[in-house]
Amino acid sequence: MLYLDNSATTQILPEVRSAMLPYLMEEYGNPSSKYYLVAENAKNAVKDARNSISSLLGCTDREIIFTSGSTESNNMIIKGVADYYSEKGNHIITSKVEHPSVLEACKFLETKGFEVTYLNVDNFGRIDLSELSSIITDKTILVSIIWGNNELGSLNDMKTISEICLERDVFLHTDATQVVSKVAIDLTEFPGIKFLSCSAHKFHGPKGIGAAFIRKDRYDILAKITPLMHGGGQEEGYRSGTLAVHNIVGMGKAGEMSQKNLLNNIKKLCFLEGYLTTILNDKFKGMLIFNHDKEHKIPGILSVQFKGINNEILVKKLAPFIAASTGSACSSSKPSHVLDAIGLSIDQVRNTIRFSLSATIEKEDLNIFNEL
Repeated sequence: MLYLDNSATTQILPEVRSAMLPYLMEEYGNPSSKYYLVAENAKNAVKDARNSISSLLGCTDREIIFTSGSTESNNMIIKGVADYYSEKGNHIITSKVEHPSVLEACKFLETKGFEVTYLNVDNFGRIDLSELSSIITDKTILVSIIWGNNELGSLNDMKTISEICLERDVFLHTDATQVVSKVAIDLTEFPGIKFLSCSAHKFHGPKGIGAAFIRKDRYDILAKITPLMHGGGQEEGYRSGTLAVHNIVGMGKAGEMSQKNLLNNIKKLCFLEGYLTTILNDKFKGMLIFNHDKEHKIPGILSVQFKGINNEILVKKLAPFIAASTGSACSSSKPSHVLDAIGLSIDQVRNTIRFSLSATIEKEDLNIFNEL
């Protein structure tokens, strides 16, 4: 079977699995413990992994806080900022095409008295920069905008968004889950981004581990938020709980390999996307509409309407040969709020399939479409 649902999750690389195994067996120490070897080994392993992720993102080691994944990171940051800065203001800005973990966190905060503005998007899922600038007030405490959309692959202009928020002195959070390892990121070039979320399983690492980037200021002090979980004070007090060393090591190794192969992987994904697009156009002449922007996007994500074909029926028929998706894996039982936000009709939504590629795929693998 050809797996084309890599926006939902990716396969762990053999090198990642090999790096993790010792920390599931003989290297079982708690990195918070002291004075004995297995604890020191665990502590050093976490340190090395943190360095790998900070190198991948272009930040310092201290700005990386390990979490269970992007859902936790998004909740921790959005709710944490809202609580800590509630006396300053109660206004949050996000968009209508965010991941459910952002939208649901914002809806929860609305029940607590916060005002949330949900920005409209264009037909490719990108926010209007002038609307963002005009909607910020002195009560705005956070802007949370997805960097690259998980259903469309569309990239927001994060450089300009960062500049707007920096100029207006408003915290900016971005869900970068889909762009890490597929887009070159150097957070020193985005000083307005104060918070970022990512997950290892989106770049061939293990599930259940992710990170939150929390920017430090010129005095080496990390941005303040109220922790989501309280306890032993691990992770600079932002995320208490014994660290899952094996998962952290896996994320670190996946990050190391992503950085090492970044440019080659991006080039390959662009090639594979072009090749798959050609195959689909030849196979389904006159039946396709592509929902995504063909240029300003994450390489390897295709959102395709098959005219007159129900997406669930098609995905089920493809299933023995090709794994694809009708939308976000986190809310696949519901109609896509992303496709609705870009103005598609309910019929167009029901005709849409997402194919998401990986650099582990070869050109020849895609020829399976010609055999169907």
